Amino acid sequence: MSLQFGTAGLRAPMREGPDGMNDDVVVRATAGLAAWLQQRCLGGGVVVVGYDARHHSRDFARNTAEVFAAAGFTVRLFPQPLPTPVTAFAVRALDAVAGVQITASHNPAADNGYKVFVSGGAQLIPPADKEIEGCIASVGAASDVPRTAVEPAVQVGAELLGKYLARVAALPHGIERTARIALTPMHGVGGETAVAALSAAGFTDVHVVDEQFTPNPDFPTVAFPNPEEPGATDLLLALAERVDADLAIALDPDADRCALGVRDASDWRMLRGDETGVLLADHVLATAAPDSLVASTVVSSRLLAKLAPARGARHAETLTGFKWLVRAGDGLVYAYEEAIGHCVDPNAVRDKDGISAAVLAADLAATAKARGTTLPAMLDDLAVEFGLHATDQVSRRFDDLDVIAATMRTLRESAPAEIAGEAVQITDLLNRRGAQRTDAVILAGERSRIVVRPSGTEPKVKCYLEVVESVSAKAELPDAHARAVQRLSELRDWCDLLQNS
Repeated sequence: MSLQFGTAGLRAPMREGPDGMNDDVVVRATAGLAAWLQQRCLGGGVVVVGYDARHHSRDFARNTAEVFAAAGFTVRLFPQPLPTPVTAFAVRALDAVAGVQITASHNPAADNGYKVFVSGGAQLIPPADKEIEGCIASVGAASDVPRTAVEPAVQVGAELLGKYLARVAALPHGIERTARIALTPMHGVGGETAVAALSAAGFTDVHVVDEQFTPNPDFPTVAFPNPEEPGATDLLLALAERVDADLAIALDPDADRCALGVRDASDWRMLRGDETGVLLADHVLATAAPDSLVASTVVSSRLLAKLAPARGARHAETLTGFKWLVRAGDGLVYAYEEAIGHCVDPNAVRDKDGISAAVLAADLAATAKARGTTLPAMLDDLAVEFGLHATDQVSRRFDDLDVIAATMRTLRESAPAEIAGEAVQITDLLNRRGAQRTDAVILAGERSRIVVRPSGTEPKVKCYLEVVESVSAKAELPDAHARAVQRLSELRDWCDLLQNS
């Protein structure tokens, strides 16, 4: 079975055959993508090709560039591994007809991928993915696909990186720069770019996790190179404690995702993506034009939907993935998904961008410090204003993809009327029409909500949990947190039973 275009393109283990990431698959995918572009009268346009530091990424990028060049496109091949957001920025900055980033993002070391950006710098959306698959199916043997040698665009790459850094450096809203930052790029390609971006923005007190700073495709210090995975940020939080940091920042290996760590009472912990999302949204809206738009996904916390109108803004809810978030509507100033993805500058990068999110988070932390407060205290203020929104996630990896389909089928055929004593209403998003149709089920009660869906990038079934507790004063927060913890535990138990059924 051949690979199919998923959330952002192709992603699979590096192995031989049509179901793996290898030279033949990359060559045929590029030939198909080139044909699709030509069918839309975009032949001869500029195509940007970037890559990360995984095994074979450079080779896959060269193959991609050579096929595009032979097909008559003007190719800009980056001269060195760079973060995915730089490629997304370059597509927009060069008015390119497409961009390809060779990366598997936060997947295990054995994987690689082929991420596609279309004109304007956003990811593919249906029906383009199926149309490209059709074009790929029409390509013959990879050995018969024409190729033309391409020289890396050294000067263009340097100029684009400089423009990207200048753009990111201008993002901070405040004037404070005294935050001390602990940073890890998780063995990926974001380290040097993140330090340069923070420095350009005026944040120079940056300490890095030495063991994880240099790109290493084997990711030797982590089981999975994803800041959300248990244990992945242990070295970062230890560094933050050691240097008495104000903020800890973890990037995923291609630096399109950003996770934040904070000192909560006496201990360091990583914020959940929803917590970071609402904090950055509030920070962006503090200086945004009236009636600006912020967006989150159906699996994210509902807190942003309450905050936006209170700040004079609009809110949109989309399906999962930044391909939908960046198309949420006019006036978009910020979008996030709970999986630590943040788009803080949609006019420059129409995708999640961990580097720019890190700079804006540093700005937020420095501003809070100057005001004598902290990010956890700001979350407490939001809980009093809008209610305590506690979130969690349960996910299980499966070797057999048929089991994932069976799990979703079982849920639909035996949907519960209540969960842990609370009545729930079922919304099956497969019953929607058009672009809003997706493989997900929502189980919503008065206090809690569960969204169940297969992952779009990994062989997992994911359950996204949220509990809302009323709070009228800060003194009530400890009891509200205790109730939320108990309720989340009950929801996790139900999800475990579902995934093991």
